[in-house]
Amino acid sequence: MRMVIGSILAALALYIVACVGLYFAQRSLIYFPQPRRFTAPGSLIQLPVGGAVLDVTVRPETGPRAVIYLGGNAEDVSANLPSLSDTFPGQALYLLHYRGYGGSTGTPTEAALFADGLALFDMVKASHPQVTVIGRSLGSGVAVHIASARPVARLVLVTPYDSIVGIAALQFPWFPVTRLLKDKFESGVYAASVNAPTTIIAAANDEIIPRASSQLLLTRFKPGVARYIDVPHTGHNTIADSQLYNPSLAGDAAAQPAARTN
Repeated sequence: MRMVIGSILAALALYIVACVGLYFAQRSLIYFPQPRRFTAPGSLIQLPVGGAVLDVTVRPETGPRAVIYLGGNAEDVSANLPSLSDTFPGQALYLLHYRGYGGSTGTPTEAALFADGLALFDMVKASHPQVTVIGRSLGSGVAVHIASARPVARLVLVTPYDSIVGIAALQFPWFPVTRLLKDKFESGVYAASVNAPTTIIAAANDEIIPRASSQLLLTRFKPGVARYIDVPHTGHNTIADSQLYNPSLAGDAAAQPAARTN
């Protein structure tokens, strides 16, 4: 009996240690800061925010339309400037380097990314009355939050999730992730307050974000607000290679596959 009790106590101690380790390491599992590789004259501005100075890769334009791009957890957003320039001709582009990414100072957290996204939107909106917000993977959560709080002209979500805490619960089923996770990115909660026309672009073979999570997010929007495009034969990191990707970003309905609405 003593040996059984001892084994149970040892297992419990190991479990507690594992929970503590997961708690303190959790942000290193969400954020993978990347350096900025793309530079060109006039392609970078800095945005001072509370506690940090953010780098924003830009393609300046003076017209009424602009695009804000929010990337994934291990993405150097500056690498997207050429393709986005082709996809959105004549529109100003603003690609946000999160805190700790590129040359931005500070440390990324959910609250900080949400606040920074709103600050960037407010800056862009002051010069461009029609602002499209694109969020990919991690950035989809920031994009949904912006659209729930600001008058976004159009919202585009690439390989999005209903919540990061829901995905973590699948990856770590033996741990109480709902209680442990600090940054939950509950997009499904914010989606109900979004009024902007929304396009969800999902990879048919996404190995990172379960398809069920993206499809659940679709149901969180009010009827008629969101449409769902399934890009066949692509994964989480290869969706942009599809010929359907850029037309879907641009909202070119004629070039898109049949879409499903909520």
